[in-house]
Amino acid sequence: MALPETTHLRLEREGSVLHATLDRPDARNALNQALVGDISRTFEAIRDDREIRTVVLRGAGGHFCAGADLKEVSQSSNTGTDAERRQAISDYSRGFGTLLRQIDGAPQAVVVVIEGAALGGGFGLVCVSDVAIIARDARMGMPETRRGLPPAQIAPFVVERIGLTQTRRIGVCGAMIDGAEAVELGVGHYLADDSAACDERLADVLKQIGQCAPGANAATKDIMQKVGQVDMDQILDDAAESFVDCLMGEEGREGTRAFIEKRQPEWVGQ
Repeated sequence: MALPETTHLRLEREGSVLHATLDRPDARNALNQALVGDISRTFEAIRDDREIRTVVLRGAGGHFCAGADLKEVSQSSNTGTDAERRQAISDYSRGFGTLLRQIDGAPQAVVVVIEGAALGGGFGLVCVSDVAIIARDARMGMPETRRGLPPAQIAPFVVERIGLTQTRRIGVCGAMIDGAEAVELGVGHYLADDSAACDERLADVLKQIGQCAPGANAATKDIMQKVGQVDMDQILDDAAESFVDCLMGEEGREGTRAFIEKRQPEWVGQ
């Protein structure tokens, strides 16, 4: 599997872990079309590769992501006819929602490390992760309404993450939350005092994920993400078939052998 050429996303493979670093530090890693495309092509390229078991998203220069690149969006609204400008802005907005769904449905475990700002679209990226490690002094939220805009593609994923009540408060107030409140609300899972503590926690999380079978993780994510979207009996029927596939597959056989032999199993890409 070849990783794509990227402009603003720095990719580093470390065994079964792909470190994907948003790399526009001068713009606090704001999401322009090039960066959105970089992230999307990366997740598309690795989708069927079980040797990449975890993707770690992080930001360069002390910030995770300041949200949409409003300078680029504004420029899009200043060229062409009214219909063309409207379509360009709509395509950009909808494209980011598609990216969030792509990450949300990735078969790999997605871990985010949040330092500095995680605003707007950056906050959305946090809310589609499997594990979020958040620095205590991080600044997070949906400030779009303070700029006369709705958090159009982000809000549904925040609702799924923390529920409607808290999302409404954060949205209509344009509220900012720090790392401690983010963990308390369920946006994140681990609170870290500084960058070194983030790295330490990340190493522990990666070790835990490494003990799990990549195919089983992918199946587990698929089952959980159907809840509330598909009839429960259908979910359970599909889950039963998934269980059979895993049990009769190489991972299930290796896991069973390892259990009987009282050893750690060996997984693809380990």
